[in-house]
Amino acid sequence: MDVGIQMVFASKGWDGITDGQVYAEELRLARLAEDLGFDVLWSVEHHFFDYSFCPDNTQLLSYLAGVTTRVDLGTAAVIMPWNDPLRVAEKVALLDHLCDGRLRFGMGRGLSRREYAAFGEIDMGESRDRFDESSTMVLDALRTGFIEGDGPYYKQPRIEIRPRPERSFDGRVYAVASSDDSVGAAARLGARMVMFADKAWEHRMPSIERWRSLYREHHDAEPPAPMTCDFSVCLADADEAAETARLHLGVYLASVMEHYEVMGEHFAATKGYDAYARAAETLRGIGDAGFLKGFMKAAAWGTPDRVLSVLDERRKLMGPFEECTAFRFGGIPYETAERSMRLYAKEVLPVIKQWD
Repeated sequence: MDVGIQMVFASKGWDGITDGQVYAEELRLARLAEDLGFDVLWSVEHHFFDYSFCPDNTQLLSYLAGVTTRVDLGTAAVIMPWNDPLRVAEKVALLDHLCDGRLRFGMGRGLSRREYAAFGEIDMGESRDRFDESSTMVLDALRTGFIEGDGPYYKQPRIEIRPRPERSFDGRVYAVASSDDSVGAAARLGARMVMFADKAWEHRMPSIERWRSLYREHHDAEPPAPMTCDFSVCLADADEAAETARLHLGVYLASVMEHYEVMGEHFAATKGYDAYARAAETLRGIGDAGFLKGFMKAAAWGTPDRVLSVLDERRKLMGPFEECTAFRFGGIPYETAERSMRLYAKEVLPVIKQWD
């Protein structure tokens, strides 16, 4: 079982922290993760706000390619509608050379109206179509070495990618998939399905099974293990772990609600976001407290034994999966985040890495 860490690059919840400190803390944890035995360093793409800011995760991972030797590097994710497919293909091909094939390429289409607004000409209602068109172009380019397109959004004359892609990306493609449309796109692209621990896993099983079925239909092969993403606190004392998790998961969840406007009514009027409109209606019904309760129930936090128990129950439900865990979020002090990550590496990692 592969286990990675996710770098969020957030300042929400830390009083008086500078952007430079945010990067220093995240990168310190990233360098430590390789020494502790984690398999992958995943970096988000977000822009403009203290919720999260890493405007170019391929550039960020190019730095990490130079200061690491073993650990894989992953984009979680490149938001395709915000990026020109030609430039994505070039950057991904270059980065894969720089890290000697350690790259895992993850894609998404974006959910924040605030971020879309700043990009001006890119309409959030076009995100589904833009994602489908550009993701196909980029994966074809990484497979063939040439990119071209004649769709409604990306008119791209055929041109060779240099440096040429020299390794297959089969098994190294990931796609964030929360809505039915995104589940279908992930299957069509041959991508691993990526999900966040933000609601009961039994409620996700229909989407997971649908992705598996569509993957088999499109590729005449068994689907790979999906990936789940947690925001985790792992501490030896149960009371401290529970108190720390409630506080910082609560702060993080508040930042999610602010940044994505998850209870907003705008999803209903935005093409391609029907699933989020239904989710927003549900969340308005249960309120902030209900959202936090469900979030904490789904996530793997607590003592090492509790974290293992939560992950094992997830495995029994969905079968083998990859895991991605963030330790720095919601204003958690750096010292606590590092202590949590070290204990996770010592007592959780050796166990789950022996799973299927």
